[in-house]
Amino acid sequence: MEELKHECGVAMVRLLKPLEYYHQKYGSWMYGLNKLYLLMEKQHNRGQEGAGLACVKLQAKAGEEYMFRERAIGTGAITDIFASVYRHFKDIPKEKLADPLFAKAQLPFAGELYMGHLRYSTTGKSGISFIHPFLRRNNWRAKNLAVCGNFNFTNVDEIFREITSIGQHPRLYADAYIILEQMGHRLDREVERLYQQCEKEGLQGMDITHAIEDRVDISNVLKRCAPLWDGGFVICGLTGSGESFAVRDPWGIRPAFYYQDDEIVIVASERPVIQTAMNVSVDKVRELNRGEAVIVSKSGQIRTSQVIEPKKLSACSFERIYFSRGSDVDIYGERKHLGMNLVYPVLKAVDYDTNHTVFSFIPNTAEVAYFGLQEGLNEYLNRKKKEWIAGRNSWMSEEELEQILSMRVRTEKVAIKDIKLRTFIAEGNSRNDLAAHVYDITYGSIRPGVDNLVVIDDSIVRGTTLKQSIIGILDRLGPKKIVIVSSSPQIRYPDCYGIDMSRMNEFIAFRAAVALLEERELVSLIQTVYKKAKEQQDKPDDTLVNCVKEIYAPFTDEEIAAKMVELLIPKGTKAKVEIVFQTLEGLHASCPNHSGDWYFSGDYPTPGGVRMVNNAFIHFMEEDYLTKNIQLPI
Repeated sequence: MEELKHECGVAMVRLLKPLEYYHQKYGSWMYGLNKLYLLMEKQHNRGQEGAGLACVKLQAKAGEEYMFRERAIGTGAITDIFASVYRHFKDIPKEKLADPLFAKAQLPFAGELYMGHLRYSTTGKSGISFIHPFLRRNNWRAKNLAVCGNFNFTNVDEIFREITSIGQHPRLYADAYIILEQMGHRLDREVERLYQQCEKEGLQGMDITHAIEDRVDISNVLKRCAPLWDGGFVICGLTGSGESFAVRDPWGIRPAFYYQDDEIVIVASERPVIQTAMNVSVDKVRELNRGEAVIVSKSGQIRTSQVIEPKKLSACSFERIYFSRGSDVDIYGERKHLGMNLVYPVLKAVDYDTNHTVFSFIPNTAEVAYFGLQEGLNEYLNRKKKEWIAGRNSWMSEEELEQILSMRVRTEKVAIKDIKLRTFIAEGNSRNDLAAHVYDITYGSIRPGVDNLVVIDDSIVRGTTLKQSIIGILDRLGPKKIVIVSSSPQIRYPDCYGIDMSRMNEFIAFRAAVALLEERELVSLIQTVYKKAKEQQDKPDDTLVNCVKEIYAPFTDEEIAAKMVELLIPKGTKAKVEIVFQTLEGLHASCPNHSGDWYFSGDYPTPGGVRMVNNAFIHFMEEDYLTKNIQLPI
């Protein structure tokens, strides 16, 4: 119900044939550019704050531009950047525009390498300066570099210190820019190494330049840079001399997929996007392995390279629950399985009274889990029907048979996200009143005072929308009981690998646990955890522990869920309200290949994650909890 800002999206296209080949076969030399547009548009769910693209020409002559970039901010950024690119072609006579040789020689963005990025900010920084791709210029083609990525590093300060310690002076303190400068320095060193090698071979002038461009090995750059990165990442890049690459983090936190044939190489954040863009079956699309890079050389040679040693698999489970498109064959099945896991907890919540319960879902991203819940409920009812029939010792009357056959899962579309209201008014009460009308309800969908109402969601993070809108509007229907069902477990901890969840006080589960500690006179535990977290700040990485787990330890999941209801239920709500959550065991059973669950369990795969959660708790204590005049330990 609450829109999360999260992982960005990446897309890369490398054409392996001359532009005239695509013009002859597909009717346009813009084949690669159009594929990039499709890949980006199909991933617009991954970033709506901005977008950018970069392009490299392989055969530009000296004195001609060979590297191009376009960026824009806002929800319409994809349209804006491609409209800007195509504006370069609008005054070209049709016969010239249809000539791939003319385009290759004269037109911008008529190249063989393309890279696109969709941005959701995870740092709070905004503006065109922070939109990927980032571009590093040099008079040597091989030293030019453009990078973009779906990432969030926990140790940007450390990387910054590393590059400034060798004399670099970055002009912008932004994670992508710092990575660009770090890699750019190593690319310079790689080119210089090859220059010395070529001189020893007796090469001179442009012969040296061409030899360097043919021999540059971007894996040497990645092997020096990537091991320092702590976090989840997929970093993509293009060099001015024609190498392209995409590298994935060694824990497999962030997703990356690629496809290749004899005409094209494609990289994207999501598998079905590639399937759609290239009209290929799922088995043709490969997943980039942990710590692996896929690299395409200037000559079009494709290879993979293990640039970082793989670590324990911690692929993000939230990708499967919420972020990625549900059209992926595996994700669709996993989301249905998540819904099926919840059948018996939901039945318990409504006292197994399916005849007087209506099932629905909010928002649309929860629809597939809803299908799974519905399928599981139907299986349950079919078993009950069989048991009833098998237990009869005599012929059933028509009335009895009708009663059995009428047992069904009652489903309705009870809530609709009617319009996207923009809350221009900052004043609290007016803003909350507007927020309460984001959703509309289907009147008459349930019987007032008779029916329970079960609504499944994919996650509950802050609880703001539940409190300000959802519970209140559902209560207007007059249900006897409202059961909010989350297809994910309780979100208890911040994420530092890409999702917009960073402050402890934002989580309704955390606020519930703190409220329970205060209620049961266990405030001293809060102070103890604060002291332990402070002690962790100067400890080495291999000794770090997540101190915040102790905040939740005294309570069961059910106790925290019950307290969440108390905190979220609006004043005047007539229906009884209950929240049912997925279990961690259910999550792992549904998504067996995506074990990354740190936002639920607190088990961070990297030292930076553990350090971050302790610091987030310290920030909570010093910035939020102090307002209650609680004396903190020294």
